[in-house]
Amino acid sequence: MTIEKRILVAEDDTATHEEWSELLSSWGYQVAVAEDGDKALELIKSFDPHILLTDIKMPRRDGLQLLRDINEPGFSLTTVVISGEGDVPEAVTAIKLGAHDFIRKPIDPPHLQQLLKKLSDYIDTREENRLLRRRLSDVGELGLMFGKSLEMRRVMASIEQLADSSASVVITGESGTGKEMAARTIHNLSQRRKAPYIAVNCAALPDTLIESELFGHERGAFTGADRRREGCFELANGGTLLLDELGDMKIELQAKLLRVIEERRLRRLGGTTEVQLDVRVLAASNRDMATAVRDGRLREDLFYRLSVFSITMPPLRDRIEDLPLLADSFIRYYAERDHKHVTGLDEEALNALKNHAWPGNVRQLRNVIERALVVSKGPLIGLTDLPAEFRSAGTGAPEQFPVRLGTTIEDVERELIMRTMEFAGGNKTRAAEILGITPKTLYNKLERYQGK
Repeated sequence: MTIEKRILVAEDDTATHEEWSELLSSWGYQVAVAEDGDKALELIKSFDPHILLTDIKMPRRDGLQLLRDINEPGFSLTTVVISGEGDVPEAVTAIKLGAHDFIRKPIDPPHLQQLLKKLSDYIDTREENRLLRRRLSDVGELGLMFGKSLEMRRVMASIEQLADSSASVVITGESGTGKEMAARTIHNLSQRRKAPYIAVNCAALPDTLIESELFGHERGAFTGADRRREGCFELANGGTLLLDELGDMKIELQAKLLRVIEERRLRRLGGTTEVQLDVRVLAASNRDMATAVRDGRLREDLFYRLSVFSITMPPLRDRIEDLPLLADSFIRYYAERDHKHVTGLDEEALNALKNHAWPGNVRQLRNVIERALVVSKGPLIGLTDLPAEFRSAGTGAPEQFPVRLGTTIEDVERELIMRTMEFAGGNKTRAAEILGITPKTLYNKLERYQGK
């Protein structure tokens, strides 16, 4: 949201306020001028400015009294005080009365322009957050997130509270619960929203590459480094960096990561100079990070440095009342994307979805809805449009598959694994948990099956 900002200039010197008015207009602002504090107070009510630039020394009502008067009725007006030579004590008083900043005469135009740009961004963020709070209250929606359940309202209230700070956040929850969506929402609600948002999955990168991926490297730093490359920290500079599955990072590298976060600077692999950083770091994991600390897989000091705030994403089975809202949002998205005339679910299909265990959580629901839209003839998704494991869900009976005498153990195992993979929405980690085997064992078995 970017709206043209209205600025009120309160300054008794005619030549000065005409100069300021012309300058501000040339930068694209709407400007009104008041020659004294009384006139400024009238214009605040009629002109409704976003920003007030006021001199301290004015006739009839000075800048300090003006600040006292506009704070009494509870106006939310961003104010910058203009102080002359020897007015510093009054400027400090103005800050205590609620002024956002003060600048000295004579005004430096580039400094004023930069300050007003910063204040305009702040006002936009404040207004967006106000609208989002209203949306959260009305329909259970915060940015990219949906939910009216108590569990999700708690999550969204926490995100709304912490988003505008630069504090680190640890987000935990089962696979598919929306941890990455929560991280994006935090970024989008913050004043960093116009800067980059970068996410890196630490578990998906080999140990030999992750250090270069995070911190970058110089040309010749190692075999194959034919050019300088910026890492994720540099790419996210000024914005937000999400470290997903941080507990899978080797412990030696965690020490370097902690140092970079605390010192706010890094040195690329093979480099000799340091790069200054301004990055908000978020961490996510589908495992209990406190347990990872106890098991020695995650440094305790790194965990406590990151967990200034903690958010736990609830599994879909614990917030099943949100399922209709989530399903409706996915239907609208995929129907528009694929130009399908599908408007919702029929009662039988909705009941089947509600009775499902959802081991793959919201990600699995999204995949199920996407598949259903492909096969549906519309306008409503029916039970026959859902995958086979949902068709007995209306009775509450768990899905079964027959085993014929004479079938080999290998064939039974293969059928069980493939059905469990479907049940888990394609989530291999969750499927391995259900089967009671390690993800690596599951990967090996799937590769063997695919080879036959």
